Amino acid sequence: MTTTILLAGATGDLGGRIARELLRHETDDVRLRVLTRPGSAVATTLSGDDDRVEVTRASYADLTALTEAVRGVDVVVSAVSGVRPVIVDAQRALLEATVAAGVPRFMPSDYSADYRSIPPGSNRNFELRREFAAAVDAAPIRATSVLNGMFTDLLTGDAPMVLFDRKRVLFWSSADQVLDFTTKDDVAHVVARVALDPEAPRVVEVAGDRVTAREVARTMSELTGQEFRPQWAGTTGTLSAMAAVMRRAAKSGDETFPAWQGMQYFVNMFSGDAQLRHVDGSRYAPERWTTVRDVLATRVG
Repeated sequence: MTTTILLAGATGDLGGRIARELLRHETDDVRLRVLTRPGSAVATTLSGDDDRVEVTRASYADLTALTEAVRGVDVVVSAVSGVRPVIVDAQRALLEATVAAGVPRFMPSDYSADYRSIPPGSNRNFELRREFAAAVDAAPIRATSVLNGMFTDLLTGDAPMVLFDRKRVLFWSSADQVLDFTTKDDVAHVVARVALDPEAPRVVEVAGDRVTAREVARTMSELTGQEFRPQWAGTTGTLSAMAAVMRRAAKSGDETFPAWQGMQYFVNMFSGDAQLRHVDGSRYAPERWTTVRDVLATRVG
């Protein structure tokens, strides 16, 4: 049985990984339709000469064209990234077109920690996802959101939690707060498996690893042979206040991940507000989850 999947956001980092993961499942007879904006040639370049891939172009502002672009697929998977014009406005148009075309399933671009219980005003990006989730829940369509905590990859990149040179691991409020992590590749694997499951539930929670800041420090000590210590950086309340000040001082509100947004992520993680509560590590799991230790080892090796 052929499954036709429309993927929005395939030219992005996570979207590209999802596309590659979908095309790995040759036995599932997958057909991938990549949605791109008119005038863009990037998606065509990415698809190469794979005859299972079709590139379709439509503007999110053109409901008629967007509806025709999604017509006939089995599921629409969104992996778009941005702030309100993308996460709320563009996805709302994509959802409307999906319903109008009679497509049975929709997967919004969540791929984050649990935004459903965070306090109002504590995280802009999470609240945009929560706002759009309300539109999804009100639509006459079967939907699935994938929640995966923080991308583990960020521990060796943009998330300044592990201070490699100073041999410290930052934490706020508690060094024993459980934190959820999943690599981008593992998330892509889960998304592909969920897209191919017509019986997938409304929310799928996964975590490649669940560790505390204290455990991360212990892991770094073991990997390097040098003592890494947890470093208290203040309370989550103080960090939240700092993020609010930086946000007000920011010149532009259009950045997807400014420094203050990263601070808001840590507030929600270390407060426990965004912790995953119903993790299912088996139903859509890869053969082996990539752990925090695995990722950190690539940085110190």
